[in-house]
Amino acid sequence: MAKRFVAAVTAALVYLLAAAAVAQTTRDLYTASVPVADQGSRALQVGAREALSEVLVKVSGSHEVLQMAPVVEALGEARQHVQQYAYQRREGEGEDDTLWARYEFDPGYVTALVVDAGAPLWTANRPPVLAWVVAEGPSGRYFIADDRTPQQARLLREAFARRGVTLQFPLFDLADTAALPPDTAWRLDGLALRAASDRYAAQHIVAGRLAAVSAGGVVGDWSYFSPDDRLDRAVSATDAEDFARQGAAIVAATMAARYAVAPSLGGDQGLRMSVSGVTAYADYAAIVSWLESLELVDRANVEHVAGERVELRLWARAEAAQLATLIELNERLQPVPAAAGGALLSYRWLHQ
Repeated sequence: MAKRFVAAVTAALVYLLAAAAVAQTTRDLYTASVPVADQGSRALQVGAREALSEVLVKVSGSHEVLQMAPVVEALGEARQHVQQYAYQRREGEGEDDTLWARYEFDPGYVTALVVDAGAPLWTANRPPVLAWVVAEGPSGRYFIADDRTPQQARLLREAFARRGVTLQFPLFDLADTAALPPDTAWRLDGLALRAASDRYAAQHIVAGRLAAVSAGGVVGDWSYFSPDDRLDRAVSATDAEDFARQGAAIVAATMAARYAVAPSLGGDQGLRMSVSGVTAYADYAAIVSWLESLELVDRANVEHVAGERVELRLWARAEAAQLATLIELNERLQPVPAAAGGALLSYRWLHQ
């Protein structure tokens, strides 16, 4: 009875992780926590500048945005655009007594700033990344996981979150142990890593290996697997936190190169989009709501309904090809060939 219960719980967790593997709205994209010297106005102003810089890098996907003239000017006025802030001290193993301030900025202001500066915009709809990270210690090699190595896991999560990437860890149950032992993951075996990730329906995978060196610091490697490519980087870091930051930077830069788009005029007439397979009002509502959640889409108007086909017109700050890159993040919208003279964007709605 107990074994059946554990199996049922494990299956449910795998299902939830797999469901979360599709693109989702990244939380806290417009917030940042930074250390501050004290609670004085000067420290608050300096912290606001640093926090806005972090938010802009998350939203654009690149540090290059910080060199653009409109952004440089805006950073000098960062304190004026803080919606709210709060002080906090972090508790837990390895934490010091540093004072932190959490800043929240207006999404509309940040988006407009990035667009006006002419920088690419990486929308909040982003796929999560499944992480298999192996560390080598005195007792051998082990996976970094929330329950086994909470401090190391937190460093990884926070480093990726600062770049706007949601990191997920496998369950590391018996099935994972059989599919991918730590020594196999240490070799960064691409076939084994992808096979072990299949049960989570992961489209984006990051694998890492790290070890401390006698002279101080950390050395290792990062491998990032996108749906159709692989990127490998050797890393030399000052410590585990720096190793995590470098991994996050590699993944974020690569994902942004694929999904961030340079805003442009979508045309005075809008863009036509067709979706088939829409059988219920809930489908229609989900499609419109998701499209309008994209920062580059101002509104999505339904112009015609014929049977299971819905014709929409999108008013967006992007061309059709740019929007197609973003729409592909929603796995329920499957691209189909457009009919001659039909909508530029054509999809079929897949039911869950």
